[in-house]
Amino acid sequence: MIAGSHIHTVIRAAIPVDPGAPEARKWLREELAKAPYEAAKPTWFDRLSTSILDWFASLTAPSADGFAAWVPLLLTVAVVVLVVAALLIFGLPRLNRRSRLASDLFGVDDRRGAADLRRAALAAASHRDWNLASAEMFRALARGLSERTILIVTPGTTAHSFAARAAEAFPGERVRLSEAAELFDGVRYLGADGTEQRFLALAALESDLRAARPPHLEDPAPTKQP
Repeated sequence: MIAGSHIHTVIRAAIPVDPGAPEARKWLREELAKAPYEAAKPTWFDRLSTSILDWFASLTAPSADGFAAWVPLLLTVAVVVLVVAALLIFGLPRLNRRSRLASDLFGVDDRRGAADLRRAALAAASHRDWNLASAEMFRALARGLSERTILIVTPGTTAHSFAARAAEAFPGERVRLSEAAELFDGVRYLGADGTEQRFLALAALESDLRAARPPHLEDPAPTKQP
């Protein structure tokens, strides 16, 4: 019994039942490093969720006295909503205007280029549809000058106003341009019948203007050196 009691006394003496502060902190770190404690730690998602829920919980409806402080914020939100709605409905004003300028051709939304309009005119002429051929060739003439930035066909431009403006760039073609505008208006609006002869005259005008440069854009003649 004495030997057994001695053994128990030795074992109890070896166990630091009342550890010092450094030893206690060491034991705590080792204990918390174990897997069950690590798994119980909150993740970043848990912390974020808690923060959001706390923020919502902190929101309260404004009182009658404090409502005035909310008015600027509410007005700002309303303006932003209206601006976004307007952009979604009408698009960007400048881009919308450019798109319309590029597509409007004598009251018709036509996005074809001059080459496409010219081919359409020749195709109609091959079927002896002189009305359609004449209208398409006049459009090809106008779109060609627009593509070359010699003049722009804006919404509301009529065939005769276009011919007058084109004549300012090509003074020598004033008569033929006026006849071309008269032909376009005739077959397009007045029920006139186009003819092969008038179509060929219009096609020749379109070809001549396509190859010509306005006089004010011509390169000046080189001066002779003395």
